[in-house]
Amino acid sequence: MQLYIGNKNYSSWSMRPWVLMKQTGIAFADVMVRFDSFQADSKFKATLSQAVGSGPMTVATPGKVPLLVDNGFVVWDTLAIAEYLAEKFPELHLWPADMQARARARSVCAEMHSGFSALRSHFPMNIEAHLPDIGARMLAEKADARADLARIVQMWTDLLGAHGGPFLFGHYSTVDAYFAPVVKRIVTYALPVPPPVSDYVAAVEASAGVVAWTKQALAEHDFIDFDEPYRKSGVSGESGE
Repeated sequence: MQLYIGNKNYSSWSMRPWVLMKQTGIAFADVMVRFDSFQADSKFKATLSQAVGSGPMTVATPGKVPLLVDNGFVVWDTLAIAEYLAEKFPELHLWPADMQARARARSVCAEMHSGFSALRSHFPMNIEAHLPDIGARMLAEKADARADLARIVQMWTDLLGAHGGPFLFGHYSTVDAYFAPVVKRIVTYALPVPPPVSDYVAAVEASAGVVAWTKQALAEHDFIDFDEPYRKSGVSGESGE
């Protein structure tokens, strides 16, 4: 299988299936498609269009990452990829075994998939940066950012309490891969979270898939201005404002 992804430093959507596959030992090759532009005539869009397979199941893709190609068959969208992997590798138990726990896991993933627009907007993923000043300022100024973080804290606290940790449903699952980009945002912007949640953040940070992704993100050294609302001219570390 091949997984087409964007820049590891910035692409939160790409991170989810990548860390899930790496963490659970699913063999794949990643194909990094650099973010140059998202215009229809960009190299990014052209590369993704070439990844489409052939055959009776072929349809045009939206030209976004991540994109999974399995023996010519193309799957896009993070949730669809997660479901495909769960069906292809049932022995890995990528979703919780209990029916109600599985439904709850899908619910919180779907909430992340379609919501938290303020968190995404005010705290874009930027793994190699350290922006605690921006985190404090955005939380002070943006009520919607505070509300999104409060919802994350409530959700994670409830799940950790119900399942005992160290991961949200006890053992590592799709849910933890799905929230890995949120963990990285909490770290980058030094967002304040209570001890049960900070323990979970540490557990996800230490998981093999996230460690591998982070190492490769730090090695990119590829400053992309349109993904950098808080820094200028390739400045590393603190805000370049």
